[in-house]
Amino acid sequence: MAISFASAFAGHDKTLEFRSARAAVLANNIANADTPNFKARDISFDSYLKNETSRFSLARTNARHISSEGQSGESDGLLYRNASQPSLDGNTVDMQREQAEYAQNSLQFDTSFMFLDRKISGMKKALTGN
Repeated sequence: MAISFASAFAGHDKTLEFRSARAAVLANNIANADTPNFKARDISFDSYLKNETSRFSLARTNARHISSEGQSGESDGLLYRNASQPSLDGNTVDMQREQAEYAQNSLQFDTSFMFLDRKISGMKKALTGN
């Protein structure tokens, strides 16, 4: 019986990819906190999922299946964040919010990494018989 890593990892590998991409976007926002006219961006899981699923087409095997045509998300999955406080220089980065979002994303990354590590160690135990 072959091991399917896609099902064995239960999506935690994709979650780590999403959390890494979001960390990069949030770090970019923090780095540009003093840049005039910089617009803060973020990735939502929904936009990331739409971006990933737009790379392949869905087969319709039944006339009652929902068509996937015309369902295109943003090209990179990034969304602009609404500013909580207006700035005179046009920058929409709220440093406290960015740091809080980054910290929360970091905790969620660590949690997904822990789950993935436990999945892998469980598979290793099953293979070695320990």
